[in-house]
Amino acid sequence: MIGPLTPLVPHFVAFHVLTLALWCAGLIALPLMLSRHDPAISQADYARIRRYTHFAYTLGVTPAAVLAVASGTVLVFLRDAFTPWMFLKLVFVGALVLTHGWVGHTVTSMEETQGLHQPPHPVLQPVAAFIPILAILFLVLDKPDFSELRFPHWLSQPQGGQLPFLAPSR
Repeated sequence: MIGPLTPLVPHFVAFHVLTLALWCAGLIALPLMLSRHDPAISQADYARIRRYTHFAYTLGVTPAAVLAVASGTVLVFLRDAFTPWMFLKLVFVGALVLTHGWVGHTVTSMEETQGLHQPPHPVLQPVAAFIPILAILFLVLDKPDFSELRFPHWLSQPQGGQLPFLAPSR
């Protein structure tokens, strides 16, 4: 797509990669931080670990996730990337968002169970984040051709039907 924003595409790509790296690093690091927490440590140390993970999640990882998704959405439209590999990539981005919610739930539950906490499994959440990350990297770097796949006609062509509601007109 050629337009007035075309010169900004490299900047959007750099911003997207930066925020995506922060998001993915947080999804891997936060569960590892929480799993290293020994229930036998003092309550002051426990409170400090909870505070650090909470601030890292709310002030670092979540804003990075929102900015990564927003900049990726802008790039889809700037690059006119409506291809099958992109839609498959979005499925894995959805899996990454679900993992983000799971990590957030773990951070919150660890924070709310003072003294009665159960740290997450040290491998399960990082692996749950790592699998979609690898799939996304493969799809973006390889951009596989799915032209041999046959999609139903109704899925690949506009149907010319009316929306089930009236859209506002200008």
